[in-house]
Parts: sequence; C-alpha cells; structure tokens
Amino acid sequence: MNTDLDNLSIGAFAKAAGIGVETIRFYQRRLPLLEPIRPPGGIRRHGRADMVRVKFIKSAQRVGSSLDEIIQLLTLEDGTHCNEAAQFAAQQLANVRVRLKNLKRMETVLSRLVAQCESHHDTIACPLIASLHGS
Repeated sequence: MNTDLDNLSIGAFAKAAGIGVETIRFYQRRLPLLEPIRPPGGIRRHGRADMVRVKFIKSAQRVGSSLDEIIQLLTLEDGTHCNEAAQFAAQQLANVRVRLKNLKRMETVLSRLVAQCESHHDTIACPLIASLHGS
C-alpha cells in the first residue's frame, strides 16, 4: 500500500481520511472536490490538496454545516473573505441557538409527558399517546 500523501488510490485516500470510498465519490459528485485526472493506462491518484479539502469538509460538518453551506464556505476559503466568513458564522450561531431553544422546548414537553405516564398507571389512555393524537 502506498502511503505517500501525494499519490493515493481512492481506497488508500479514503482510509487515510477516515471515511469511506463512497463518501469520497459522493463528495466528488456533490462538492467541489476535484476528481483527479486518470493518466493514460493508469488509475486516478489523490494528493495532499484533496486531503486538506476533505478535512475542511469534515470540520465544517462537525460544527453543523450542511453540504450546501459547505459549498458556500469553500468559496470563502482563500482567506480574503473574513467578513463574509464571520457573517456566515454568525448566521450559523443564530441557527444553533434556535435549534437549542426548540430542543429545550421539546425536552420540557417530553419530560412532562414522561412524568404523566409514570403517574397514570391505572388509566386506560396513555398521556403520551393521547397528546400525540392531539387530545
């Protein structure tokens, strides 16, 4: 197996990046991850630039970015768009705060329903099921 980061087959590249071959192929179809040119009679080889791009994508996913948002971020990665990147991050933070607020509301409702279920053992109607039916 070739371990040179400038000359990896798709399988070796996927393994080195810690993702599957199908994920690499998906990124090549969906994101601006360039598919290497196949040399005559040879196989495509991935390099360091591809590894940097995949690590960028995975990092962006870890902070909650969707693939469409990652495409947007990739247009800003040259380092000259700090204001746009900051605006993007501010919008992401606002989105996270909305999701947290919604999750907190869900937690409150579910906690109340679990407590009702635990206290209504002798009734026919389950409070959780009844609430989901809109009763």
